[in-house]
Amino acid sequence: MSTKPDSDDELAGTEQPFVQHLMELRDRLLYSVIGLAVCMALLAFWPGPSGLIDLIAIPIRAHMPPDARLIAVGVFSPFFVPLKVLAMAAVLLSLPWWMYQLWSFIAPGLYSHEKRFAVPLIFLGSLLAYAGIAFVQFFVLDKMFGFIQKFTPASVAATPDIASYVEAILGLYLAFGLAFQVPIVVVLLVKMGMVSVQKLKDFRGYFIVISFIIAAVVTPPDVISQLALAVPMCVLYEAGIWGAQIFIKRTQAEDEEGEGEKTAS
Repeated sequence: MSTKPDSDDELAGTEQPFVQHLMELRDRLLYSVIGLAVCMALLAFWPGPSGLIDLIAIPIRAHMPPDARLIAVGVFSPFFVPLKVLAMAAVLLSLPWWMYQLWSFIAPGLYSHEKRFAVPLIFLGSLLAYAGIAFVQFFVLDKMFGFIQKFTPASVAATPDIASYVEAILGLYLAFGLAFQVPIVVVLLVKMGMVSVQKLKDFRGYFIVISFIIAAVVTPPDVISQLALAVPMCVLYEAGIWGAQIFIKRTQAEDEEGEGEKTAS
């Protein structure tokens, strides 16, 4: 006796062979690389590698003498450092495209309510990453270099190497971009049932301590940058708890609505 698939199963008939999954993954990776290459070409045309270097150097040059410039100690630094900055800028510019390709790969295996939940998270995750990097560029670096320059002796000329400068700020970009994903992680933990909202509230004090420890490890040894990372993490943790509460209320409302429709039918 043949059995028909459950009509309530939204994923019925969507199973794909393993080879098809690999081919789909290959295509999505190819599209992602093409998008990255397009962004690199656009940024190479305008503002160009030199323009990008000038942009990221604004915070530190504001605290250097008017005629001072960053130096290139390495033989190949004038060539490779701008290319590195160009590649990182292209990755940031193409981040929404990468997230869209990831979404397109996993979407066929999700239920409709999971799709409604995932799309806002993908958009919010990209937005928070950009917010973290902008926070570094327009606030943290200026305050951090202003604080550091106060300790520079008058007999010392502060002329940082461009390679070490780019490496330091890219590390900050990555740290803040990931740290600003705290609300996403909190909401996902609640959605997967790994933790409750009440436990998150009880864990608040421990998270504050953990935030300051992480900030002390991943940021330069100055108070400004450590506070600039730890305080937003704590605020975003609270935002994650608030978002998780909203998610629970909406989930309960949808469940009640679904049960009401079943009862009526």
